[in-house]
Amino acid sequence: MSEHPDPAGFEADELLTWSGLATVLEWLPPLLDAQLQRDTGLTHFEYGLLYALSSAPDRTLRLSVLAGYTSSSLTRLSRAVTRLERREWARRTTDPTDGRYTLATLTDLGQVTVDRATPGHVATVRHLVLTPLTAAQRRQLRDITQRILGAAGPGQPWRAPTEEPPPDPDDRR
Repeated sequence: MSEHPDPAGFEADELLTWSGLATVLEWLPPLLDAQLQRDTGLTHFEYGLLYALSSAPDRTLRLSVLAGYTSSSLTRLSRAVTRLERREWARRTTDPTDGRYTLATLTDLGQVTVDRATPGHVATVRHLVLTPLTAAQRRQLRDITQRILGAAGPGQPWRAPTEEPPPDPDDRR
């Protein structure tokens, strides 16, 4: 008789790998949100928007670029930017070079918020993700996430303006 795969359709090793990743994907966001909410009243999504703006030239990006970084719809992004505007952390303006686009700009108060939120966020990420791993495991995780992102679609994840693109894990030169 032939060996049947797990009823879920996965081989045992696949199921262990996937279930571990799926659990991380479920557990990590609320933990990141909780720390940011406690320290600054931000969600992780809002922090990501403010951080991306703080790293952009003139602290300004087109909303369409921000939506691409966050893999979010313009509607979800617009609602988040509205919340940030109410708190005077960001403002929207029409792109003077092309009036079809809207820009989001981080305000000085928004920069203060990012500066206040970042140390706690970094400490939380280190505690939950980076410190439990060895340096070799962090490199492996970086390579693994790049492969998953490549398979997931054509979108470009956010990178700091000074950050070099990661090396192609298939490039063995």
